[in-house]
Amino acid sequence: MDHLQNMLKDYYGLEHTGISPQQGGWAALAFRVRDVKHTYFLKVYEKSRASTPKWTALIDDYVPVLLWLEEHSRLQGKIPVPILTKDGRYQCEDDEGIYLLYEYIVGDTIADQELTEDQVRQLAEMIAELHRYGEEVPLVTSAMTENYTVPFLGQLKSTLDGELPYDLGEVMLRHIDSLKELMLKVEELSEALKNRDLRMALCHTDVHGWNLMSDGQQLKLIDWEGLKLAPVEADMMSFADEPYFAEFMRIYKEMHGQYEINVEALAFYQGRRKLEDIWEFMEQLLYDTQDDNERALTLQSLRKELEEIASSHRD
Repeated sequence: MDHLQNMLKDYYGLEHTGISPQQGGWAALAFRVRDVKHTYFLKVYEKSRASTPKWTALIDDYVPVLLWLEEHSRLQGKIPVPILTKDGRYQCEDDEGIYLLYEYIVGDTIADQELTEDQVRQLAEMIAELHRYGEEVPLVTSAMTENYTVPFLGQLKSTLDGELPYDLGEVMLRHIDSLKELMLKVEELSEALKNRDLRMALCHTDVHGWNLMSDGQQLKLIDWEGLKLAPVEADMMSFADEPYFAEFMRIYKEMHGQYEINVEALAFYQGRRKLEDIWEFMEQLLYDTQDDNERALTLQSLRKELEEIASSHRD
């Protein structure tokens, strides 16, 4: 922990800190940081991980928009915003990682629990509020704007056509046909959507139970690395298959009464997310340093994703 304590002192002026690991997410490690006055949440993106450049490339793009939303929207108090470094930056880094520091959120992650009726209402209201803001929002950069590309697809194709480690190849073999069919479908939808004129709004793009926290009353939406200006189906993909979707849409339409789901966009985002998840697991298996247990868990997660694609292909 010494290098983290040194980093906190050098970049944030925090001394005499106690640091304890927390449950991290898909993209980053997490730590609770305490000094004599405050408790903080430290997010650590390890430079040794193949996916870190993807998750950190747009920090300086999306954080200003989060700060704008915190100040100008009804999302105030419901989204975490990073604490600035001593020299006014949103992030800092050293040889081992890239770091973001937040005020500590007291509460529990929803994780795999079912949302209560009140939490569904709060979530629908938050997403409806977020979707009020579109191209008129200052600070939104071209890098944050949806262009319907699938940048990892070429690498995924060439990897599938190459030689794979035995355990990875064994998992992939049975599902190659359904995976390639999904890749083709997503490519076709990508080209079609480039010619559509869909309203763009700010979207979180990664809403699920592990990115939702509750203090017992207020729901908070965390992990905004994927913040984008995109068709709202980029968020609707997270809710369309949930049992609470009808109630969610009823509340959402109180603010967006004219909204109707665009089935092309929904299919694109659902398909692209499945491919993203598969490529993320493959990257971990191909490029990250994992122990035997971590590798077994990653293979298990990959197998589950592939089986879901094969199942929907049969349907």
